[in-house]
Amino acid sequence: MSTLIDFVLHIDKHLITIVNNFGDWTYLILFLIILVETGAVILPFLPGDSLLFAAAALSSNPKYGLNIWIFIILFLIASVSGDSLNFFIGKKIGMAITENRFLSKFIEKKDFDHARTFFDKYGAVAIFIARFMPIVRTFAPFVAASSDYKYSKFIKYNLTACIAWVTLCCGGGYFFGNIPFVQKHFSIVVISIIFISLIPVIVGIIKSHLNNKNEQA
Repeated sequence: MSTLIDFVLHIDKHLITIVNNFGDWTYLILFLIILVETGAVILPFLPGDSLLFAAAALSSNPKYGLNIWIFIILFLIASVSGDSLNFFIGKKIGMAITENRFLSKFIEKKDFDHARTFFDKYGAVAIFIARFMPIVRTFAPFVAASSDYKYSKFIKYNLTACIAWVTLCCGGGYFFGNIPFVQKHFSIVVISIIFISLIPVIVGIIKSHLNNKNEQA
């Protein structure tokens, strides 16, 4: 876990290492990370927003030889495909995943409960909003599927969300990632991105906790 935290906080340096060691294979490596982040229900802790931001920042620097448009296309395909895979897994096995002895070690039922509460409250709009929220975006397609949501309706909102997410994260990284202040304080920028994206989750948990207290009172 400490290795993952270090990777996320210093993702710019780690991506430079990947580019130097693997060259054009970097595209495939980052594609798979984004695909797995949402496609594999048990791995919600993989980097998403910060990885897009950092990859786009590197692509704006000519010395790394990376193409921003290739990143945009691959990240869009990875996010849409990952969410679709996640949806069909949810359709197939539903909440039984939390009862599996092995898989339950990676996820907790309370995380699904938070995602379900969020989905029940905002409905179809939750599919769009969840794409910008770490952890919740991994569980949202699964919860939607296990709630008998139609894929045709899910993909409409999901596609729009993925386009907006990739455009915002890659655009931000490409245009602001190489500003000297951002480069010097990249770890702080990454933490800020994660914190801002988690604000809705934190607020939702606090509201849910307060509502439970009021009901008990």
